[in-house]
Amino acid sequence: IPGQTQHTFHMQRDCTHLSRGCGLHGKWMFSEIRAVFTRRFLLQNTALEIFMANRTSVMFNFPDQPTVKKVVHSLPCVGVGTSYGLPQARRISLATPRQLFKSSNMTQRWQRREISNFEYLMFLNTIAGRTFNDLNQYPVFPWVLTNYELEELDLTIPGNFRDLSKPIGALNPKRAVFYADRYESWDEETPPCHYTTHYSTAASTLHWLVRIEPFTTFFLNANGNKFDHPNRTFSGIARSWRHCQRDTADVKELIPEFYYLPEMFVNSNGYCLGDRDDGVPVCDVELPAWAKKPEDFVRINRMALESEFVSCQLHQWIDLIFGYKQRGPEAARALNVFHYLTYEGSVNLDSLASDPPLYEATEAQIQSVGQTPSQLLIEPHPPRSSAMHLSPLMYKDQMQQDVIMVLKFPSNSPVTHVAANTLPHLTLPAIVTITCSRLFAVNRWHNTVAPGYSLEQAHHLPIEMDSLIANNSGTNKRQITDLVDQSIQINTQCFVVTADNRFILVCGFWDKSFRVYSSDTGKLTQIVFGHWDVVTCLARSESYIGGDCYIVSGSRDATLLLWYWSGRHHIIGDNPNNTPRAVLTGHDYEVVCVSVCAELGIVISGAKEGPCLVHTITGDLLRALEGSDSCVLPRLISVSSEGHCIIYYDRGQFCNFSINGKLLAQMEINDSTRAILLSSDGQNLVTGGDNGVVEVWQACDFKQLYVYPGCDAGIRAMDLSHDQRTLITGMASGSIVAFNLDFNRWHFEHQNRY
Repeated sequence: IPGQTQHTFHMQRDCTHLSRGCGLHGKWMFSEIRAVFTRRFLLQNTALEIFMANRTSVMFNFPDQPTVKKVVHSLPCVGVGTSYGLPQARRISLATPRQLFKSSNMTQRWQRREISNFEYLMFLNTIAGRTFNDLNQYPVFPWVLTNYELEELDLTIPGNFRDLSKPIGALNPKRAVFYADRYESWDEETPPCHYTTHYSTAASTLHWLVRIEPFTTFFLNANGNKFDHPNRTFSGIARSWRHCQRDTADVKELIPEFYYLPEMFVNSNGYCLGDRDDGVPVCDVELPAWAKKPEDFVRINRMALESEFVSCQLHQWIDLIFGYKQRGPEAARALNVFHYLTYEGSVNLDSLASDPPLYEATEAQIQSVGQTPSQLLIEPHPPRSSAMHLSPLMYKDQMQQDVIMVLKFPSNSPVTHVAANTLPHLTLPAIVTITCSRLFAVNRWHNTVAPGYSLEQAHHLPIEMDSLIANNSGTNKRQITDLVDQSIQINTQCFVVTADNRFILVCGFWDKSFRVYSSDTGKLTQIVFGHWDVVTCLARSESYIGGDCYIVSGSRDATLLLWYWSGRHHIIGDNPNNTPRAVLTGHDYEVVCVSVCAELGIVISGAKEGPCLVHTITGDLLRALEGSDSCVLPRLISVSSEGHCIIYYDRGQFCNFSINGKLLAQMEINDSTRAILLSSDGQNLVTGGDNGVVEVWQACDFKQLYVYPGCDAGIRAMDLSHDQRTLITGMASGSIVAFNLDFNRWHFEHQNRY
């Protein structure tokens, strides 16, 4: 589940020591370190958080700041990673949060709507020192909705949304007066404040997450091995919202899990949480009337977070939590001043070392009152660009046409694999196509085709993609001629294209290998052995900038091997023996489909018979995903970084599973499906098959959102452009067709219909 992979309190790795203390906590390979952030611990700049290639992290607290600098200079020169548009340098790891904010390109990307509100808030939390590894500095997210009582929630009504320009304490006018009077009449020796409690503390984090481990254990350890009084236990969404509007000691904001983790609302372990004073036992969290199940609440709450109402106000909430209204006169005017010990720089614990009782008392007070994030900016945060400004066609009656391009290749061989690696920063943004006869072409992607053409018109358009036609002669061959096992049926899962479009990985060879070919020359560059039988399918994770990713190969002997592709060295693995990172077992039959998600640290695989299995990328078998009795022959798997998993089974059966194994929805269609894709947010499913029709579905319940006009041939493969606005399909006729996508419009129309 997103974020929860960060809760790495007991990590074990077969690798090099970071330090040699009295007790060994864990081992980490330097080659797997991807980001290094300096962190505060109890308001002191003495900690480091290190993020690994498998998206886990570990946090260390050191004796003093000079030690932190020494450790940073001993670690790999990775900076804070490559996601934020910052150079990979040790000085970046040692930069202040404000310097990181100013130097990063994330604010501009958020303004241009290249990243979601959720992603941007996680960025701000991360650089401001908030971490999943410190309960007292847990990431903070806003309440965004106010209506938790009605049977239906209309996300087009402004009154259903919170005013994000005000802190929680100032939303209720009567309570705001109380806090203003407290500040004005403050008569203690410490600096005045509006709130003596904080919007984010270890206690509030455990309050929200008390039903799931390891937080249940942390809660019990912190409270004498007892749960809280039932009246104070988190028991209902509406009740918690009312409480933080009325109780002068409650100004809690939310945590990221409210927007992605339905399991936190279910008492799945059956803890005895007691009975409230009204006699009602506390068990599962009571949901709003408009949410029939936890998954509904999380999905709708996330839709609200990404709505236009929140998008146009979110910069004002950022000003309160991370910005110029966080402290000083602006904070006082905004009723946003907290206890002085929550702020960075308010106390130097080292100066109190000579007075142990005072040191311990100050430390305990910091732990109890919470910590305000580092202040990222001292001027107003810029607003997000409006959706109408960026996508004016969404608001016109005349919508874009469905088909924006058709490209026909000389060969009539079916296009069985399509890879759309179209990020602008790539040296060669391109669409790579591979046919079932293993001819391939690298087609430059300019993204300049004017929309609005019919299928017939598109045939006569000047080709805006500089196609590199497959060539079977000369030294520059573009056909993979090595012999494959005759029993292998060539399909889209026999190929993987690296994120930079420079290499093609192919499986199915008689010698039980899979092979790496240069897409520029067609020459074989590497043969990867390790299997005991023919390799039947391949998959890769989303790539880090730089090209590093995980590769999974499934084989006829029912095993899977996980490898690491090094974009820097253009090889599988970074060890001299080229051995796999993990061996994944548990199937009884030939593996036929696989998907890997580095963001979640999981591999999901399906065999000819039996349930699909979920493994960690370290090789541990987590669970089986089992649908109804008719769902026994998995053929295609698609998983999103949000934890949505769609599996297509033989005979038109589809299942939607949560990453924790819950069957959320099921449907059956008549088409023989050949390709499925989930959108990047996991909300939309695109399918195509032998009937030549592309269909778009709402993934949560398989409600149909859109059907494209039928093509003149079956669909064999599909991929999405990086901006999620173009769908490229590989056809049985040897063509590729580019379709215009508009997920936002379809969702809007769907909500109006239903």
